Amino acid sequence: MNSSKRLWLIIGPVITAFIILLLLLLSPINFAHNSAETERRAAVSLAPQVFKGRQIKKQALAGKYVPFFGSSELSRMDPLHPSVLAQKYHRNYRPFLLGAAGTQSLTQYYSMQPIETQMKNKKAVFIISPQWFVPQGARPDAFGFYYSKLQTVDWLQQIQNTRMNRYAAQRLLEMPSGHSDHAIAQMLRKVAKGKPLSNYNRLQLSVSALILSHEDQLFSDYRLGHNLSKIDKGVKQLPDSQSYASLGKTATTLGKENTTNNTLGIKNSFYSNRLRGHVARLKGEQAKFDYRKSPEYSDFELVLNQFAQTHTDVLFILPPINERWAKYTGLNREMIDQTNNKIKQQLASQGFNNVLDLSQDGGEPYFMEDTIHLGWRGWVAVDKGVRPFMANKQAKPQYHINTRYYSKDWQQLDPTTQNLTSFK
Repeated sequence: MNSSKRLWLIIGPVITAFIILLLLLLSPINFAHNSAETERRAAVSLAPQVFKGRQIKKQALAGKYVPFFGSSELSRMDPLHPSVLAQKYHRNYRPFLLGAAGTQSLTQYYSMQPIETQMKNKKAVFIISPQWFVPQGARPDAFGFYYSKLQTVDWLQQIQNTRMNRYAAQRLLEMPSGHSDHAIAQMLRKVAKGKPLSNYNRLQLSVSALILSHEDQLFSDYRLGHNLSKIDKGVKQLPDSQSYASLGKTATTLGKENTTNNTLGIKNSFYSNRLRGHVARLKGEQAKFDYRKSPEYSDFELVLNQFAQTHTDVLFILPPINERWAKYTGLNREMIDQTNNKIKQQLASQGFNNVLDLSQDGGEPYFMEDTIHLGWRGWVAVDKGVRPFMANKQAKPQYHINTRYYSKDWQQLDPTTQNLTSFK
């Protein structure tokens, strides 16, 4: 056998496989229809490829699943978690969890782009964390971890010259992710300046969309994790009755059993793995934290603008902070209240009237699982808002977006010296 034939035997299969894969990615065929079991696993997986993708989300949200947007609190899957309650009591909805540690408003905005159709005239739940509103805004590394070229392409394909889109493009260009693809960066610069995309740009987007959507269809259900087993385990720990007396009793019992190794009301495992040995140096550590001025307020406006565009009826949840932890670390209670008031003003002034404000409940026993995340009784309080919101027909929301919330004036408005209601 001559050397050329031997070489072909070595690299030929690789080249053939590459050509077949390329043909698959460029073909117009839809490769995916996910099973009900895959939807169940994906809905609670918090897997990055699901969050960054399109296929599984679109299929699930076209059915009984409802998007629950948030961040790291969604991973606190004790038996009172919304996904456990919905499964145990056969609710007419199932949460599809969208978010994880590091996801903030800008990431959530782009995650909504592939599911616009599925959000039109539907319901959603959105958990807002005051910790998002730091002076520097979204962290580029966290944003980059969840950045999705597919979502950006979907967004660019339906782009119009609006204040929302110009701001979104500019914010993406401020992130390293916005420059990760030269062609995309060029298009973003056009959008930020209010210029139209060329026919060639649209051709580029069409080809990219085809390849990226097929990648998503082929690989988004890979390694969805084991969170579904946590949900199934939690179901077995709930009482048969979903009365709030029964749920409250279960929550108190579980909270008491799981917070025995510290005086801060923090779950034993979290305290042992994350805090033990560090508590002393953290005393007073958060005294200078301030969430009242941040680019996040304008990023949050992107989310509101998107909800208004799709006429989505949203329940917003403002969670508390563990009060004992806040006192220990010196976190300013007045600052937290002013932050929440600024968020609520931004919501109420634009017609977002479904707000479950739990921000004052951080001192309630077993309400928090750790320093900033909802726990046993906290999830019961969430359910008292979510359950009727989902079960009852809501009046059609009337939103009226104020584009001034994209301005630095609003980002930097100080509630201690300026009247929030005077901002128009």
